[in-house]
Amino acid sequence: MELENLLSYLVRWIHIFAGVTWIGILYYFNFVQTEFFKETDAGAKSSAISKLVPRALWWFRYGALLTFISGLALAGFLASAINFYIMIGILMGTLMFLNVWLIIWPAQQIVIASTDAVIAGGEANPAAAGALAKAGLASRTNTLFSLPMLFFMGASAHLDGAGRLPMSMDDGVSTLAQVLCIVIILGLQINAIKGKQGPMTSIVGVIHCGIALGAVLLLIMQLL
Repeated sequence: MELENLLSYLVRWIHIFAGVTWIGILYYFNFVQTEFFKETDAGAKSSAISKLVPRALWWFRYGALLTFISGLALAGFLASAINFYIMIGILMGTLMFLNVWLIIWPAQQIVIASTDAVIAGGEANPAAAGALAKAGLASRTNTLFSLPMLFFMGASAHLDGAGRLPMSMDDGVSTLAQVLCIVIILGLQINAIKGKQGPMTSIVGVIHCGIALGAVLLLIMQLL
């Protein structure tokens, strides 16, 4: 067993472990907690935001950080073997990581602090409602990205097609297809910052949107 091979596998294992932790909690927030908050009473919701949410957010954001760091290390091991499938996965994973640390976590800090103030007998922060909506949109977008991101990460080693060929090969994904895929993803990211949830508002909607995004990107890669 070569040392480089062992190190590469250990980095891959860390990447998978951290990713499962991160994405698992992302799905908990979107598929379980959000729906629970819609139905529970104000007291139970406030208690959960004060005591449960900060703990979940700790694992959430550091799971994202470890996934990102180990992913960069893994990309270094892969080097010239990187293909467009995995590049698309890297792009969406990076945007998801940035959404966690630059949008979701700062906004949730405002919501948690406001809730704690109310529990202590003080006044709610007027900015809390807007912060909650901002975090919700970014979280829904991360859920949208997660489905095709996981698909293309797996496709990089297991699915045939132009996207599996190394980026250095001329008969891989065309430049036009590459540009179009990136533009679509960046457009959705812009919406995550300044747009609306739209069809992503419901669980069924965001799942359908994620599957549709993956299908559209795959068709672009193979047909253009």
